[in-house]
Amino acid sequence: QVQLVESGGGLVQAGGSLRLSCAASGRTFDRYAMGWFRQAPGKERDVVAAISRSGGSTRYADSMEGRFTISRDNAKNTVYLQMNSLKPEDTAVYYCAASDRASYYYAPIGGEYEYDYWGQGTQVTVSS
Repeated sequence: QVQLVESGGGLVQAGGSLRLSCAASGRTFDRYAMGWFRQAPGKERDVVAAISRSGGSTRYADSMEGRFTISRDNAKNTVYLQMNSLKPEDTAVYYCAASDRASYYYAPIGGEYEYDYWGQGTQVTVSS
């Protein structure tokens, strides 16, 4: 089992940037594919980006590609989400998640059902 703790959220103006971090407990971080999700008020939780266990494969939701970058540092047990050119509609609680069912090179972008463990979330607010 793995425990996930997100950090790096906050208030930023439109056009600004934030980098979210998700620290994982345990010594077997590279057995998990990782993903970032977000949930805006009154809406479902949607996938943002995913990265394979190796870090060599990344995938993004269509609206995020080009603005967001997911990466991981297996030596630090941490996954990151760099968010640039932020828009008010990016305002949401951002969650990281871990999947222990993904193959080594697969980045699970299908949705919540592909993930097994979740962090508590971090709020991102983008002002106009």
